[in-house]
Amino acid sequence: MIRLGVNSVLFKTVSFREAAEAIKKCGYDGVEISAIGGMCEHLDLANWKTQKAELIAIREELDLPFISTEVASQDRERLLTAFEACAEIGIPIVNIGPGGQMDNEETLKQSCEIIQSRAEDAEKFGITLCVKAHVGAAIYSTPTTLRMMEAVTSPAFGVDMDPSHIHRAGENPAIALPAVLSRMKHIHIRDCKGEGPSPGDPATSQACGRGDIDLYGYCKAMVDAKYDGPVSLEVIGPDQSYLDATKIAAESYGYLNAILKSLGAR
Repeated sequence: MIRLGVNSVLFKTVSFREAAEAIKKCGYDGVEISAIGGMCEHLDLANWKTQKAELIAIREELDLPFISTEVASQDRERLLTAFEACAEIGIPIVNIGPGGQMDNEETLKQSCEIIQSRAEDAEKFGITLCVKAHVGAAIYSTPTTLRMMEAVTSPAFGVDMDPSHIHRAGENPAIALPAVLSRMKHIHIRDCKGEGPSPGDPATSQACGRGDIDLYGYCKAMVDAKYDGPVSLEVIGPDQSYLDATKIAAESYGYLNAILKSLGAR
């Protein structure tokens, strides 16, 4: 069964407990705990040891497993701390961005070298490091993702396949997905209106079913390819009230769950 989760950055205006309670009530199977510095640090990497017992207690009380965390940064010391925290708390995947500049060959090579090094670090802790194509970065499309897949050989590396970024690269994510399946270990998902660079307003563009992406086709490609990893709703943008964040999470769950049930994946 494909597991659905929510990146807690959607609930950045409230505590992690409040976020987790809402995510559970919406029907999700797990949570991606945000550790994005300066934006949402529900997992506070500077103080994770003091958080550990509380985070585990929330997970057990709500029966809401940690499916991943988003750290975003490539900083080695921050990631080493994240890998240690994840190994202790029970978070299997760390998500980061690729860095570099779009259509810049030198920074693409540098990005791949850094990702290889960070994946080797992750491997020592038994953690998977996932990286996605990102608008404006050195790795921003399926062709550049394939370059990354060829260059990064660590078994601890995985592709985080986010259809909203592939859509903004001018591609059809449903068609693009099979090309990266062999290394795909995580999916960030949201909708998107227009060609970007922004994915649009969280409630009216990013909530699944509100935008222009063929998410049914994308989910079908996912199921046809027998992907069985986590799928985490990632909605980033202006602060949302607790109620508005819950509405976005609930609407997106209903949309994705209905599609996946119709495809026999839930």
